[in-house]
Amino acid sequence: MNANQQLVSSLIRDVSDFPKPGVVFKDITPLIASADGYRAAIDELVATAPDDIDVVVGMEARGFIFAGPVALQLGAGFVPVRKPGKLPGDVYTETFSLEYGSETLAVHTDAVLPGARVLVIDDVLATGGTIAATASLIKKLGAELVHVSVLMELSFLGGRALLEAHGIDNLTPVLTV
Repeated sequence: MNANQQLVSSLIRDVSDFPKPGVVFKDITPLIASADGYRAAIDELVATAPDDIDVVVGMEARGFIFAGPVALQLGAGFVPVRKPGKLPGDVYTETFSLEYGSETLAVHTDAVLPGARVLVIDDVLATGGTIAATASLIKKLGAELVHVSVLMELSFLGGRALLEAHGIDNLTPVLTV
């Protein structure tokens, strides 16, 4: 583990039984409250990015925290993937399962140009549902998902296997738990 990864890891707090009993929530608020920690996280995510990214996609809400700054550093646009009812105009939607429920995500139908090279950034890869749904939205837009970078991969939840089953094998975590 490099110095940035050690700093990032030290600033992520475990919260037991949140949002429901049996779940250990990875709280990033201490990380983003630390200028050095936040910078280290962004630097590590930028380092995972392939060349020639046109757009960085981040999912509501914690993905926004990391995707926007990564897009700026890469000189790319940022596209938010939101919960239903948060975007005006025409949207594509995708519903998926979470480790403790289900969710729907939406993106504007004109958010990304067909053929655009897309990097997806999120805070956590857990069961893989959020990223798989986002990949489906990117496909509906006619864009190319070239890479996925996450701050943390919770390997014990098997999200990578779900993504691989969806043809997504280009994933880099900053930390694997």
